[in-house]
Amino acid sequence: MEEKTEEMDNYLDNHYIHRSNWLRAAVLGANDGILSTASLAIGVAAASATREPIILATLAGLVAGALSMAAGEYVSVSSQTDIEKADIEREKQELNEIPEIELQRLAEIYEKRGLKKTTSLIVAKELTEHDALGAHIRDELGINEISQAKPIQAALASGASFTIGGLLPFLVTLFLPLNSMEYSIYGFALFFLIILGALAAKTGGSSIAKAIVRITFWGTVAMGLTALVGYLFNVNIA
Repeated sequence: MEEKTEEMDNYLDNHYIHRSNWLRAAVLGANDGILSTASLAIGVAAASATREPIILATLAGLVAGALSMAAGEYVSVSSQTDIEKADIEREKQELNEIPEIELQRLAEIYEKRGLKKTTSLIVAKELTEHDALGAHIRDELGINEISQAKPIQAALASGASFTIGGLLPFLVTLFLPLNSMEYSIYGFALFFLIILGALAAKTGGSSIAKAIVRITFWGTVAMGLTALVGYLFNVNIA
């Protein structure tokens, strides 16, 4: 019996949806790290005749972006957690005050999913007897272990991936020739985005080609517009 339970747990863990929380934050962080840092470096490089301002601006953008990304992700996901907790407390109160109506609501949910009216009521009663609050949290509110918000996990994944993504174009500004800096940053950033898109698609079980096209197209737009701003203003910050 224990072996079957373990096999079932392993089977469920292999589903891609179990990776959705941290994968979303990691891909967003890495993509933002590559794009924002590379775009900033390209914009400054387009208006600078020396390497130092490019390095300084890129490093500042990298540090500020990583901290901002982690803090923003933590705050936004924490807000979702607060909403979930408030709804759970409301469900507790309703189960204490109007248990009959809550039972009927649960039965209606199962009926809408395809069960017969009598069967849905039987299922609702049995689940209520087993774990009334758990049944309402899962089936009425739609909160489960997979979708449940995890602020710390999201913040760490987002901040760390932004740092890794931002370090790549930063290294380009340190070592590649200054006279072709904008093109070098763009080329390497595009290469990094292609790798990121492929890895994200592979991890999430989606189309690699579609992910690469999407991420490179919008990356090119972002970096191109930033370079255009630098050329238009043509400010000498040497």
